[in-house]
Amino acid sequence: MKKLLTLSSALALAAFGLLTLFLSTSVIFDLFGMREKEGNYVLLVVWANFISSILYLNAAYNLAKNPRIALYSLVAVLVILLAAFIGLKIHISTGGIYEVATLGALGARIGITFVFALLAYFISKKSMKRYYFFL
Repeated sequence: MKKLLTLSSALALAAFGLLTLFLSTSVIFDLFGMREKEGNYVLLVVWANFISSILYLNAAYNLAKNPRIALYSLVAVLVILLAAFIGLKIHISTGGIYEVATLGALGARIGITFVFALLAYFISKKSMKRYYFFL
């Protein structure tokens, strides 16, 4: 059962990371006319998503190999996304233009990342029991 949870979590995280990578690079490099479709995007948030996508893929790989590293990657993503959220709030308060959907999307991404981090924590906690003599 644990292997099924680990594998399904890793696959879901990899899919989320690939989707994030596709969407962020599409805006950064203006692939498929995504800049026009996105409207008033905030470049700070797009770059935070791009960096997060790489860390998501790293975490997906390591979830099966070394769940502790996956947990560290996901915590780093949470820090990056929270910093981007603070940057977005500063951007908004200084009168910068933005899409209202960006707030919801960033909040949802933080929530999803938190759930994946909790899964990685519980997976790493169970798998690390046999290695406690190294800690």
